[in-house]
Amino acid sequence: MQRRQFLTTSALAGTASVAAAQSLAGHVSEQSGPQKFKLQYAPHFNMFKNSAGDDPIDQLKFAADQGFTAWEDNRMKQKDVALQEKIGKTMEQLGMRMGVFVAHGSIGKLTFVRKDKAVWDAVLQDIRDSIEVAKRVNARWMTVVPGNLDETSRGRLAMGYQTANVVELLRRCADILEPHDLVMVLEPLNWFANHGGAFLQGSPQAYSLCKAVDSPSCKILFDIYHQQITEGNLIPNIEKCWDEIGYFQCGDNPGRKEPGTGEINYRNVFRYIHSRQYDGVLGMEHGNSQKGVEGEQAVINAYADADNFEMA
Repeated sequence: MQRRQFLTTSALAGTASVAAAQSLAGHVSEQSGPQKFKLQYAPHFNMFKNSAGDDPIDQLKFAADQGFTAWEDNRMKQKDVALQEKIGKTMEQLGMRMGVFVAHGSIGKLTFVRKDKAVWDAVLQDIRDSIEVAKRVNARWMTVVPGNLDETSRGRLAMGYQTANVVELLRRCADILEPHDLVMVLEPLNWFANHGGAFLQGSPQAYSLCKAVDSPSCKILFDIYHQQITEGNLIPNIEKCWDEIGYFQCGDNPGRKEPGTGEINYRNVFRYIHSRQYDGVLGMEHGNSQKGVEGEQAVINAYADADNFEMA
């Protein structure tokens, strides 16, 4: 379907749905053009599938038409090279920035905490492979999750040794990325709802790792959803970590859906991030609370509402 024809058909078919979703948002006023966001929020593939269709390129164009200026895709490395290149070219034409993709995520495995040459060589190869992906899609940031904590009863390493091993491998990863001006962002994960046993759990721990690695290519991915569950006290913790934060991700709690569906005051959090003159990307790493076109419009409205704060 031609993009112009699709958008026209979608707009006609979804008028009632859009009106209903805007009514739910409450604070969103009617606009003649795309939403002008103050921060660079990044949807992901299939978040707007019902509105834009299955084609990933059409999904990018739809998001741009809604005012979004960034994108992220955890599974970018798994896509065909030709599609990666097409995505990168399309985003460049649309004036959109690429957010994170996963360079290495060894959830559930003792990948970083124990020295194992074969395992560590595979991690380093993941990082090298990610450089080529980053070039194709014009990305700067990539997610790294350093596996699980060693909690085994037999042969368990003391925490100090585990941490030293993690720092050593992260330094080796950073050495690969630095010449390319690329940044791995370390994501602390919560133990309570999603990732029990993860080595990296909170922002203070991530901060200390980044200070130990001491590289511009090793920063924190501050996922607001995970950190609300793990530690709360969001704005003070963001402030304390600020000089090592490279990227943010969003999701309300409970439920991991769009802002406004849970307990987090996203308008205040976004206001603070904006007040620090943050010019990076905020990934929308969450699901939609409602199904269909109506649910997708509700996501758009939720970000318009949370972004509707007074300029600092």
